[in-house]
Amino acid sequence: MQRFAVGIEFCGIRYRGWQTQQPGVRSIQETLESVLSKIADEPVILHGAGRTDAGVHATNMVAHFDTNAIRPERGWLMGANSQLPKDIAIQWIKEMDFEFHARFKAQARRYRYVVYQNPSRPALLYKQVTHAYYPLDVDKMIVAAQKFEGTHNFESFRAAACQSNQPVRHVSHCRLIRHGAYLVLDIQADGFLHHMVRNIMGCLLEVGQGMYDIEHIDEIFAAEDRKAAGITAPPDGLYFIQAHYPEQFDLPKVPLGPHWLNMPE
Repeated sequence: MQRFAVGIEFCGIRYRGWQTQQPGVRSIQETLESVLSKIADEPVILHGAGRTDAGVHATNMVAHFDTNAIRPERGWLMGANSQLPKDIAIQWIKEMDFEFHARFKAQARRYRYVVYQNPSRPALLYKQVTHAYYPLDVDKMIVAAQKFEGTHNFESFRAAACQSNQPVRHVSHCRLIRHGAYLVLDIQADGFLHHMVRNIMGCLLEVGQGMYDIEHIDEIFAAEDRKAAGITAPPDGLYFIQAHYPEQFDLPKVPLGPHWLNMPE
């Protein structure tokens, strides 16, 4: 038996998220498992570093699988990518010891949410960004984003359907960056609740539109009620970009992405 870690890039437009669901509902995990099982000639179960919503993308989702099949790493990589749909690709693969676990050994996860601010909608970035055609006070949003750093109860910023046992998370950084016509929320935490990033982005967009002041975010936290917060931003602009692991695992390092954004690391 061998264990392999893989780095996966995918466009989530056609999928109902990462996790395998009921039959007939297309997911990233199920699509990958089907291809890897063919290569292994035995059932393969993939364990991901995190879960993504329907329509959400990834530039380096880390996952692992165990197999009895003996194949070179290049064989797994080339074989899988030749059979996967064009909107999913394995970027790297590495044999690991059995101490590694893509989900339970991840120390932090990182996302970027991309907003395109322009009166005209983008055609080539359809479903790749969230379009903000309205004016925004970006400087105010940049300050507001810092409110989410640190350890907080994110009850007001998780979906009603969230299954996590407790809503407290530690956010190591939450930065809103102006990058040309794009606004990029870069956020890293020890874990994320269902819709947490999208709800934070929705809050920041409302702050930018002048719907309430920065200090109102403290009241939203204190309420510990989803109804106290505002909109859930669309999934279109959200990217899973990185999972952090102890250095001993020495996983390949890839650009954070999304690649077309050409942002500094």
